[in-house]
Amino acid sequence: MTDIFEAIQKTAKRIKKAIDVKDIGYSQQANSSGETQLQLDIQCDMIIEEEFSQVPSIHTIASEEKEKEMLLNENGKYFIAYDPLDGSSLVDVNLSVGSIFGIYEGAFEAKKMVASCYVVFGPRVEMVFAHNKTKLHLLQGEDWVFVKEIRLQDKGNLNAPGGTQQNWEPYHKEMVDSFFAEGYRLRYSGGMVPDLHQILLKGGGLFSYPNTSDRPNGKLRKLFEVFPFAFAFKKAGGEGTDGEFDLMALECTGIHETSQCFFGSKYEIARVKEVYANNR
Repeated sequence: MTDIFEAIQKTAKRIKKAIDVKDIGYSQQANSSGETQLQLDIQCDMIIEEEFSQVPSIHTIASEEKEKEMLLNENGKYFIAYDPLDGSSLVDVNLSVGSIFGIYEGAFEAKKMVASCYVVFGPRVEMVFAHNKTKLHLLQGEDWVFVKEIRLQDKGNLNAPGGTQQNWEPYHKEMVDSFFAEGYRLRYSGGMVPDLHQILLKGGGLFSYPNTSDRPNGKLRKLFEVFPFAFAFKKAGGEGTDGEFDLMALECTGIHETSQCFFGSKYEIARVKEVYANNR
């Protein structure tokens, strides 16, 4: 696992330099979701592939930017699913973006996840690695420095509701509004990584991305986004749910399969389950 952690650290340094380059225009290619890729998306994907190809313990990789998984080493045991640069469309307005990694042993299944990691590229470059615990690291110059273990409180005060409101179910809007009525503060940038990172570092809250009328099966991908953050939240004392089941209990039948998802402290997730149970 150490070799994978070190490879991710290398990719983060290279991606930081790629982000600093002026030209981040659109390519002529589309990703697995049919979205036109930024040149930066493609470059970051190549950086990660290059670094992972040098790690013998990695068997197969799957990227949000690639249609199919890619075999690297027959004798490797780890399967890594990653989103090279989540929120890349925010780069041109200088908002924080991030890379997400789900590390699985033997196959791409939630129950086989052994670690997850994400990197935040903002005013500072920070990395959160979840294995036995969820730990924060900071890039200082060329060196990564351990900062602290991340632990969530049982109740937070941040509310990050994703999806277009006009496409929400009425009961979901009522739930979101009820948190604001309790004094929760809106924190939503349009980037999954910085929004969830803020909830983790500020001690708790709720990030929600529900099924909507335009995306009835949710928007966020299980292997690349949902499972990795569910794992990190769980190791930090929080929870993740699809409104009924623990996110880490979900099956995944395809590498780009999506799900609605909610991440937060125990209090907020209990409320989500209650609301969704009453409207099932």
